[in-house]
Amino acid sequence: MPNIKSAKKRVKVTEKKTLINLSHKTALKTAIKKFEAAVASGDKENAQTLFNDAVKKLDRGVSQGILHKNNAARKKSQLALKLAKLA
Repeated sequence: MPNIKSAKKRVKVTEKKTLINLSHKTALKTAIKKFEAAVASGDKENAQTLFNDAVKKLDRGVSQGILHKNNAARKKSQLALKLAKLA
């Protein structure tokens, strides 16, 4: 455990940010799973809206520093390929 006041504060701030980042990652994974479920069921319209939502969450994750930009770009490419195969 840290003894210095600023170090104690950093520990508390890091714990809070970790929880926030974790919730954002969970929401992102959920959006991707919903999209993949829609693709598996063959629902084109629903898949398109869920794709847009997943891409939005990926971009938001990059801007917030949760994901690396290349990681998000790769995931968006994979999702777009699945959507194209459906159409």
